Amino acid sequence: MEAIVQNSSIKKVVIAGGGTAGWIAAAALSKQLAGLIEVTLIESQAIGTVGVGEATIPPIQLFHNLLGIDEQAFMRATEATFKLGISFENWGQIGDSYIHPFGTTGKGSFLAEFQHFWLHGLSRDITEEYGEYSYEVQAAKAHKFGKSANSGINYAYHLDATLYAGFLRNFCEGLGVKRIEGKITHVKQHQHNGYIDSVTIESGEEVAGDLFIDCTGFHGLLIEQTLKTGYESWQHWLPCDSAVAVQTESTDNLPPYTRSIAHESGWQWQIPLQHRVGNGLVYCSQYLSDDQARERLLNNLDSKRINEPRVLRYNTGRRNKFWNKNCVALGLSSGFVEPLESTSIYMFMNGIIRLLRLFPFDGVSQAKIDEYNQQSISEAEKIRDFIILHYHVTEREDSPFWHYCKHMQIPDSLAHRIELFKENAHAFQTGEELFRLESWTHVMLGQGLIPQSYHKIISTIPDTQLKAHLQNIRATITQAVDKLPDHAAFIQRYCR
Repeated sequence: MEAIVQNSSIKKVVIAGGGTAGWIAAAALSKQLAGLIEVTLIESQAIGTVGVGEATIPPIQLFHNLLGIDEQAFMRATEATFKLGISFENWGQIGDSYIHPFGTTGKGSFLAEFQHFWLHGLSRDITEEYGEYSYEVQAAKAHKFGKSANSGINYAYHLDATLYAGFLRNFCEGLGVKRIEGKITHVKQHQHNGYIDSVTIESGEEVAGDLFIDCTGFHGLLIEQTLKTGYESWQHWLPCDSAVAVQTESTDNLPPYTRSIAHESGWQWQIPLQHRVGNGLVYCSQYLSDDQARERLLNNLDSKRINEPRVLRYNTGRRNKFWNKNCVALGLSSGFVEPLESTSIYMFMNGIIRLLRLFPFDGVSQAKIDEYNQQSISEAEKIRDFIILHYHVTEREDSPFWHYCKHMQIPDSLAHRIELFKENAHAFQTGEELFRLESWTHVMLGQGLIPQSYHKIISTIPDTQLKAHLQNIRATITQAVDKLPDHAAFIQRYCR
């Protein structure tokens, strides 16, 4: 029989902290559980948000649909642009580049995915790059984007994270979410079971709740400082621990993709918005100082900067528990994988959807806590493995940083996936895994991991038939891309 560890029903949810994570939580709870719970959010204007999570992945559309958010209104409010994938430059070798796109690539069969067809084509002197068979890659390269009811294009957004938090705040206030301004100075726990009873803000006001959501960032005021949950570091697999970020003026160039440019001690991002460009340099402080990182970033900007660079520190990893007692950690308080594949906002959203599915209306139970934690840990570790892949599958050894990444011990779960692909071109995804097999294939091929063999069923296809199949895929994509408008022109018409 399920053990109830907090008998009282859950009526009052208190969100500690605002920013993107806090307002995402408030939006989902107030929209989906209207009439069932009260939502209060506490945030302090004096505490800045990290606010550099400006690139997203396609599941954000599902979240917005869940909330009934109008795409054009959201894009106007956040100065957003469209994103078809990420351009990775200098990752496999210096001078290399490939795009990791959204959507499917090519057309495979029931027994063998498309990479097997492509590899057999290479053996028959059909040498077009793997990305030639991706609609999103070709549209991205052409700087084109368009959408309609029948377009079938897979996309996400680049957005201004600060404006997005403001947009969600307005949305929430229309749904009755109560916002309290102030810095939390004290957390009161139940004397017997250690559950959080209330928080006190600097004005002296005490805010009681039944369930608390910690959105206080890396500090983890409730989940760590109060409940001492503990943290599992992944720094030995993901050695970058710092970033310096700066904003620059818009340029005439508006690519529908994020740029990720590897350097000797990490990588640099470029995120094009309607009104500016977001830039940042991710690095490992063991190999690059803050001053060197700042100088490197400022020397590699494409337009005039509009604010002062700021340095951010982080420790990749996760909390030992995402849900502890009557506190759920969401956002940076729950852990951080690093921004390489734009997963942060997705993890905020999926974390709150997971809570909605397991919401403890009748009181917190250990069974629900355990299930939430199991799902959250599994998701985080699968995303972690995919990020490690980018650093480890490289031919670079030109600096101590890349030498370390190439030769470091990696999780067994990732080593298995790499070996499976290396031997026979097999890629896979499990359950509700975020990154599809196409994602794994694009990154592994893009960074120089060419399989030694592939599924032999493809060798039974006559050469003329294989050539026609591959040509037809490329021709269909070319025709579709030719019909698309320029990305900047579409933005101007759709949501400027």
